[in-house]
Amino acid sequence: MLRKGASRLALRSIASPTARPAASFNRTSPIQQFTTQFGSLASRRPQLPQTAHLKPIQAAIARRNITEKQKEVESKYQHEEIKPTPERVTATSSTHPIFGEVATETPVKEVDMMAGVKHDVGTVKDTFSLKTVPREAYYMGLAGTLPYLATSVSTVYLSWEINHANAGYGFLVNETDAIRLLHLLEPLQIGYGASILSFLGAIHWGLEWAGFGGYQGYKRYAIGVVAPAVAWSTLLMPIEGALITQFLGFVGLYYVDTRATYRGWTPHWYAVYRFILTFIVGASIVVSLIGRGELPGHVPSAVTRAEVFHDKGSSEERLAKEEEARAAQKKDAAVSDDRGEDD
Repeated sequence: MLRKGASRLALRSIASPTARPAASFNRTSPIQQFTTQFGSLASRRPQLPQTAHLKPIQAAIARRNITEKQKEVESKYQHEEIKPTPERVTATSSTHPIFGEVATETPVKEVDMMAGVKHDVGTVKDTFSLKTVPREAYYMGLAGTLPYLATSVSTVYLSWEINHANAGYGFLVNETDAIRLLHLLEPLQIGYGASILSFLGAIHWGLEWAGFGGYQGYKRYAIGVVAPAVAWSTLLMPIEGALITQFLGFVGLYYVDTRATYRGWTPHWYAVYRFILTFIVGASIVVSLIGRGELPGHVPSAVTRAEVFHDKGSSEERLAKEEEARAAQKKDAAVSDDRGEDD
């Protein structure tokens, strides 16, 4: 009776503690070793079915517990026809990364080395975009910077002419005309800068009257008072001091306009608009200061120019007078020599 197949199967399913003493130890199955929350290889490595480590009777019982839905899925896969895919067979189809899928190509991502620079450039463009600025205000504002640019470029050119005329050669005008034109540009540049600075301060009065961003009272009125006070005081200063003061005035008013924009006192585009115009005017003032710094030492200042022009004249005139004096000295020396020979 013990030799029958059913009896041998039943006896084989009973574990013998004396024959296998190591079976009493708890041993983690291969499936559980790779299914923890820290094991990322669980879904990538081939695994044995859950009934593989069970004994025959236990496996038979586990198979009987399969639901009807699972049976349908198994039947579907059982009768599924596998289609040939020869296009996937390549020289490298049998060699793939450990963490990659079988018979699939790993996409290669190209790294854009200029991505950071492009992002920064795009940020700058978006920050200083003038698309929201009204076209009339944009064009009129740029046109208002042209007199500053013209006087700055003229100052640099006249300084170059004076330096080269003093060395003995010029390009278009002589030294005297260059100095006179330079002193004519000084009040034009300072007066125009004072007018523009006063105008920018008066804009806040108009915004206050219109009630843009609410009525702020004396705080906004003060901006329109301090700006012209600083601007017109530069008319009494020497040229270099006036240019520096106006530069500080434009930069300070830009800071005030920026804070006002952030608080909603002005349109949202006003801060960027003011930055562009302030940059052009500030660069023009710096160019004018650089040009005036290259002037020779004999060029008169704004205080003594009338006296110097009346008494001394230009360097050419001084050189002509010196040549006349030397010729007179030589003539006197020759006359005295002739008298000595006659004696």
